Amino acid sequence: MKTTSQPAPPAVTRPAGATPPPGDARPAGRGPHRPWRRRIADQATAYAFLAGGLLCFILFSWYPAVRSVIIAFQKYTPGSDPQWVGTANFTRVFQDPEFAAAWRNTLTFTVLALVIGFAIPFVMALVLNELRHAKAFFRVVVYLPVMIPPVVSALLWKWFYDPGAGLANEVLRFLHLPTSNWTNGADTALLSLVIVATWANMGGTVLIYLAALQGIPGELYEAAELDGASLWQRVRHVTIPQTRFIILMLMLLQIIATMQVFTEPFVITGGGPENSTVTVLYLIYKYAFLYNDFGGASALSVLLLLVLSAFSALYLRLTRTD
Repeated sequence: MKTTSQPAPPAVTRPAGATPPPGDARPAGRGPHRPWRRRIADQATAYAFLAGGLLCFILFSWYPAVRSVIIAFQKYTPGSDPQWVGTANFTRVFQDPEFAAAWRNTLTFTVLALVIGFAIPFVMALVLNELRHAKAFFRVVVYLPVMIPPVVSALLWKWFYDPGAGLANEVLRFLHLPTSNWTNGADTALLSLVIVATWANMGGTVLIYLAALQGIPGELYEAAELDGASLWQRVRHVTIPQTRFIILMLMLLQIIATMQVFTEPFVITGGGPENSTVTVLYLIYKYAFLYNDFGGASALSVLLLLVLSAFSALYLRLTRTD
């Protein structure tokens, strides 16, 4: 018995945007949005990769900070039970004669570092940006001090500043100029440390400025030259406005870093002469490891944290733009 084949039904076309009938619904999980289980799995994978970094950050940054705030209100000595003493630690450090000297030296160091160590990297970045040959070589030369360990760098400068056989005074003698006591004189010790810190840390700042300068469109300089602008006018009206955000951010970071200076006073001068280079961080070290007074050291740390936080908030508010 022969069977006749039936023609296939014509395909049903629906206009774009029409809702499909209930029987034609797509299976769950195949739409444009992934199932919630898949999204949770992706988030879990991301946090699993971040777990190591977050754990290190909690153990070595957040926990010590919180613990330091707690110890600031305790009489704490390693190996004994802590005792709550309220604000006695803060009262004691306020009455310490070295407290005022440490803050005065720290603020002076910060101001000198801004005057000396903030302008020099910007000028060096301008010079490197104009070079046509050996750019890579000079960038390595500028960044080389950053790769030297800070303690090694401080020891090199300690020999350099030696008033007897140091290279600094030998150069001055060769030029028939008067020698200096450098770090052995109360009037010149802090300035000498500022020079060390500037030399050791400006390499990274120079490279950041250089990257910002290379991102400025060349058409702006060409237009300024056509208008007859001098070199200083091009720097003032083109370079500085175009790098304003980088300048302000690096200024904030430099102030925070210089107010925590420790390596140079510790290695080169030991806080002397006559406490002229005792900084807040060096005083914290003395309280903790020389006086065995961890409560006083934590109180000083909390005070430094409050000062830097208040300054950072004020600075960001004053430099805030639309």
